Amino acid sequence: MTTVESAVRPPQGQRRTEGEASGKRAGRWRRDKTLFFLALPGALYFVLFFYIPLLGNVVAFQDYAPFLGFTGSSFVGFENFTAMLADDAFWKAVGNTLEITLLQLFLYFPAPLALALLLHGMLGNRLKRLVQTVVYLPHFMSWVIVVAMFQQVFGGAGSLNMFLRQNDISILNIMNNPDTFSLLMTSQVIWKDCGWGTIMFLAALVAVDQNLYEAAAVDGGGKWRRLWHVTLPGIRPVLIMLFILRLGDILSVGFEQILLQRKFVGANASEVIDTYVFYNGVIDGNWGISTAAGLMKGIIGAALMLAANKLAHRLGEQGVYNR
Repeated sequence: MTTVESAVRPPQGQRRTEGEASGKRAGRWRRDKTLFFLALPGALYFVLFFYIPLLGNVVAFQDYAPFLGFTGSSFVGFENFTAMLADDAFWKAVGNTLEITLLQLFLYFPAPLALALLLHGMLGNRLKRLVQTVVYLPHFMSWVIVVAMFQQVFGGAGSLNMFLRQNDISILNIMNNPDTFSLLMTSQVIWKDCGWGTIMFLAALVAVDQNLYEAAAVDGGGKWRRLWHVTLPGIRPVLIMLFILRLGDILSVGFEQILLQRKFVGANASEVIDTYVFYNGVIDGNWGISTAAGLMKGIIGAALMLAANKLAHRLGEQGVYNR
């Protein structure tokens, strides 16, 4: 009997190891249970409103009818994707989306960094807090207010054109010009969210070791050399992380912002993937095609983010998540 028990029973060292691991897990739970309960509402929010709705992507492979539901609608395979790729409106939406995305990537993405560097270089804390408050405020305005303000300033009857008329100068067609709509959208995004985007950069700038600046100054490095050799390398992990996150959302270019200005420039200039999904699905009832477009957009965004994160790992950076 003793021989059988010794054969079945794990060695004493293994029992001790398992007991220590269980004790560590219990200790971590007692230590972190408050943080767990604090994070639980946020986790439930993402599960309910982001992950569970992903099941609706099955519509992309169905001839979906709302009154039949998911189970009653017939399965059509990749027919919706074929119809989407054969639609000229879809490719026009893709082209407009990429144009706006590239403009925002090269013009908007560096803007918060430049503003953060200016704010970080201010000597007076009171002036710095005042400027920070002023540049943060537009982020809390809705796009309805932002578009209305731009219309009041740059519209056909706006203050800018009124000034030009009074001085016998040709007026500028800014709000109703389809050729410059992408640039207008980018300028609106910069005005609205540039200040808010500086928060992460300011936190990263504060964390840079000040001794490095002093050592660079002793070695004769001017402001630009300190910026290039101390500041930018010091905040490089944050820059890479934000760039990767931006790539994941690269095909989302402001649905509400575009919808409010669509009537000014027409569908040909303002149609992007998000509005294509909205008008095909909600307005026209082509649920399968619109879901296929949204699914393809999500897959491309996820692939870009994963590829950029993998590249960051190969360059020795942590990226968004560890290996």
